[in-house]
Amino acid sequence: MGLAQTGTGKTAAFVLPILQRLLNGPRGRLRVLILSPTRELAEQTHTAIGSLGRHTHLRSVTIYGGVSAQPQIKGLRAGAEIAVACPGRLLDLMGQHAINLSAIEILVLDEADQMFDMGFLPAIRRILAALPAQRQTLLFSATMPDEIRSLADEFLHHPSTVELGNSRPVETVDHAVYPVEQTRKVELLLAILSQSGSGQVLVFTRTKHRAKKLAEQLQKAGLPAASLQGNLSQNRRQQTMDNFRSGRVKVLVATDIAARGIDVSRISHVINYDMPDTAIAYTHRIGRTGRMTNLGTALTLATQDDLPMVRTIERLLGHSLERQKLAGF
Repeated sequence: MGLAQTGTGKTAAFVLPILQRLLNGPRGRLRVLILSPTRELAEQTHTAIGSLGRHTHLRSVTIYGGVSAQPQIKGLRAGAEIAVACPGRLLDLMGQHAINLSAIEILVLDEADQMFDMGFLPAIRRILAALPAQRQTLLFSATMPDEIRSLADEFLHHPSTVELGNSRPVETVDHAVYPVEQTRKVELLLAILSQSGSGQVLVFTRTKHRAKKLAEQLQKAGLPAASLQGNLSQNRRQQTMDNFRSGRVKVLVATDIAARGIDVSRISHVINYDMPDTAIAYTHRIGRTGRMTNLGTALTLATQDDLPMVRTIERLLGHSLERQKLAGF
């Protein structure tokens, strides 16, 4: 069980030893299953496997919904050794007998807290029941609330645990709060964005509808902005992420679930347009900046109603959040 802050390299921590192990043993059969909560995270892990394992000739395939299953089935039949899968589509392929899990040696539960939180637990139980009893199981997470830890005890037998300051955001991030009235949030956001420099900015909203609407408001104000939310097709999501990674989109407005798996090293600011529901959600959001020792800034637009959550986040951080104001607000 590996617990570490978002952006500290957990993917490489399990991919490298897996590649090393797979160099020995049979090729052309599925030996590793990595479960991911979102399509973006699955693609990110798949890309890391391709990059780190370029010279091993080991093959990885992604399995998730929202796109045709045929290329995924073709990749499995071609002899991929690693599958990076979201639970829903994986269960579909299991039901069609299109995937053979009998030779799985290693199971990885990635971002486990988020998977359990997103209601995947019944699906994960069904998947685990179909795997060989003799295997290695790895669980990686940025946070581990007590209720999730008890679930981990179901899936892991006397695990070795590596824990690196998992409950707090990374130290490379500066935090600040802007007190604001709800009706002036868009104005304040535009003012902050005008001072944010050349880096890319990730803005969090609570709902899909608000993410879409806010991105449109930023576009009307002349900013290269886009939204990432669950109503987009997979092709549109991929196009939006490609535009953000390349810098064609400077401001990406996203919901918590849609933002899972966003690994863009040039994100200079994370802005909480809406306050997160929990302090742990704050940790996940803030982990999108200050990655790989880069410096980042986390700003939160807080109304009077948000102050109890501000205090909860301050307890998590162990210090007060700096209050900032812009002229006119």
